This record gives sequence, structure tokens and C-alpha cells, in this order.
Amino acid sequence: MTMSRRAASLSRTLVATAVGACLVAGCGALPGGSEGSGDTITVMTFAPEQTKATNMPGMPGMAKAYERWVNSKGGINGRKLRVLTCNEKNTPTGAADCARKAIAEKAVAVVGSYSQHGRAFMAPLEAEGIPFIGGYGVSSEEFQSTLSYPVNGGQPVLLAGSGHQLGKACTQVALVRPDTLAGDSLPVLLNAGLKANKVAEANDIRAAEDSADFTPQAREALANTSGGKDPKDSKEAKEAKEKEKERGCVSAVLGERTETFFDAFRRIDTQRKNPQISSVLGSVSQSLVDRTGGRESPFEGAYLTSWYPVSSDPLWEPMRKVIADHAFGDDTLDPDDSGAQTTWIAYTVLSEIVKRIKADEDITARKVGRLLNQSQAVSTGGLTPDLSWRYQDMRAVAGFPRIVNGQVTFQIVQDGRLVAQPGEQPLDMTPTLEQAPRAA
Repeated sequence: MTMSRRAASLSRTLVATAVGACLVAGCGALPGGSEGSGDTITVMTFAPEQTKATNMPGMPGMAKAYERWVNSKGGINGRKLRVLTCNEKNTPTGAADCARKAIAEKAVAVVGSYSQHGRAFMAPLEAEGIPFIGGYGVSSEEFQSTLSYPVNGGQPVLLAGSGHQLGKACTQVALVRPDTLAGDSLPVLLNAGLKANKVAEANDIRAAEDSADFTPQAREALANTSGGKDPKDSKEAKEAKEKEKERGCVSAVLGERTETFFDAFRRIDTQRKNPQISSVLGSVSQSLVDRTGGRESPFEGAYLTSWYPVSSDPLWEPMRKVIADHAFGDDTLDPDDSGAQTTWIAYTVLSEIVKRIKADEDITARKVGRLLNQSQAVSTGGLTPDLSWRYQDMRAVAGFPRIVNGQVTFQIVQDGRLVAQPGEQPLDMTPTLEQAPRAA
């Protein structure tokens, strides 16, 4: 019995020593560890939730639905996808905390996320070589960091596109935007689009992003756009077309607070001057139009600029099916939401890049970044132009050199639905932005 006990003790000691040596050598994690056995790809998606300003719960919701869907098919190239989510809280501290969590959990990428606090999250990710794929495009760092791989042109192309859209309809424009660091670039970008159509710069109206009362801003916007050109100053009523152009436009880019602003604006506009209203996707959506009355919505006739095809386009059907089959009643996940759409495209990019890594190769953050930098273009199924982030794909946009997709689509609310604006085709706003002054 004594020899038997000694043998068992020696055996346990040898096993423990071997396991310890294996862990030091990095030959795999124990069951339940965050890295798995090498057959699991860990990524993160973060976005603000339950805050007083803009919230994007549909982005982590889309990420989790994608995780369930792709794992139900055997993963990506046979590797299980593990998606971590994090509430960014709309604060620099929250953004930095999410980045640190991604690092601690050995994430190989941050995918399809939203934050206006680029400085807070990009620095930690850069230090660890973790690529940031398909951010929403609201912070300038997303278009400056060499580890950021945007799938759209972010706020820069939306605002420039909105300026182009409004410049063809109005002679006076008022922009209501957040009084934040990210918001400070919006007037410069909108004015770039207006200038291309020889329209004067917009009146810049600032507002606290978490405000509940936009009455002062509504009054200022109405005052700035109610005049138009005095018909007496022009050659006698040129044509109906020219008269139509002699009207004001009010654009609000306030995220979730856009509805609150336009509610105040309608109450202020007692004389029914009805200037053309406008916004961008992310601030106005199909669900907002539905919620505010559909065909009777006050957003009827509103102009909108987007990065993507209208949500009714058949190109979105694969995403809609994933949501229907794998979202499990998640009411935060709306297929019409531009945040969810961006996350879907970002995970499409991740999947295509991972498929280019051999089955017997380890997947690391630096390897994913290297492939993104060097690989041929990635297809997103027609939802965007093919995407590539090689050096030769960068564009000469001051402050935003990593814009590789400057395309926008022009939409209008018609009979309660967001539809393509008649007579307008998708347009690459990069040349317009290349002529604009530095905005970041």
C-alpha cells in the first residue's frame, strides 16, 4: 500500500508539472479558459446601451445573432466564433474599458462597433495590435489609425452627401448637431457638399447631445431658413424649378435625439413655413418613421443620406434571415437599423479574412491585421463596393486618409417608407471630401 501511494503521488506530481510547463509554453488553455484549444476565434463588439444620448443596442445584438448563425453552420472554416459584447456607455472611460476587456480576453479583432471616443479605445488596441473592423464611423480615429478598417465612409461621407442632396434643393441650410468634439467636424463636412453645388455654408446650431428640450435650437433653425431669396431680387420668377430651390432646409444629426428636435421644430413652426427637413441614416430610420405614424409621420418627405442600399433591397435578405432565425426575439435588433447593418457587413469582412487563413495556422490579431493590409478586395455581397485597405487604396482626404469607401445613397421618405430618391444614383463623395478643408 505504501509503494502504491508513493507511485500515485509521484504520478500526480509529474502530471501537474507537465501541465504547468505546457501552460508556460503556450500549448493550449485548460477547459473553460478564454482562449479555447486554438479552434475558437474570439472577437468583441461594443456599443453604447441605456445611456442618455445615442444608443446602439442593435450592434451587439447583430453580433450575437451572427455568432449563433455561423456556429450553427460549423463556424468559420471549422473554427468556432466567440463574440464578446461590451457596453461602451458613451464615455471615454467606458470605451477604454471595452478595449481593455478585448485585450484581456485575447480578442483577435474588435468588429462592428460604435464609439465617438476614438482616442480612448484605439490607443489600447493599437498597443496590442488588435484590428478595429467596421466601426460605425463616428470618430475621426477610425479613419486615421493604421489598425482601423472602415467598411463605410462614416459621418464624413454622410454629411458631405447630405450637403450634396440639400444643395440641389435649397439655398439656405441650418444644421443642428451635437456640441461635442465629434460634432465639431459636421458643419465642415456638410459645407463641402453644399459648396460643390454652389450653395452658401450652413448655419451651425449646436445642442447638448443629451438635451430633452431643443426649443431654442428649433427657433434658430426656423429663423435661419424661412426667408430664402427675395423674389424681387431675382429676375421675375424664373421658373417653377428655380422657385422650388428658393427654400430653406433644416438638417438635424442628433442620433436618437433627432426625433426630439423635430418634435420641437414642428411646434415652433406655427405658420407652416415647412422648410425641407433632412437627416442621415442613424439619426432617422424606418423604425422611427413607423413609430411616428408611417404615411402620416412628420418625417414624410424628409431627405436622408445613407451608406447602403435601402433596407427593402433584396441584398439584405441574408441578414434578415439570420435575424429571424437566430435573434430569438431580441427586440433591440432591427434589420432596418444602420448600426445592425454595419455590424453585419463588418462580420462579413471578418469571415472572408479568416477563410484566407489555413486551417492548420493559428489565428492572431496581428495575422488578421496583416491580411487586411495585404489581401485582395473583400466582397460584401453588393452592399458596398468591394473593400480593400492596402496602401494604394487610401484616399487623400484631409483628416480621414483611411476612407476606402466613399459611396452614399440618397433616400426620401415616401408613403411612410424610406425609398431611393428618384433621379439620384449612388455617389462617391471622396472627390468632394478631397477638396474640403481639414475637419478633424
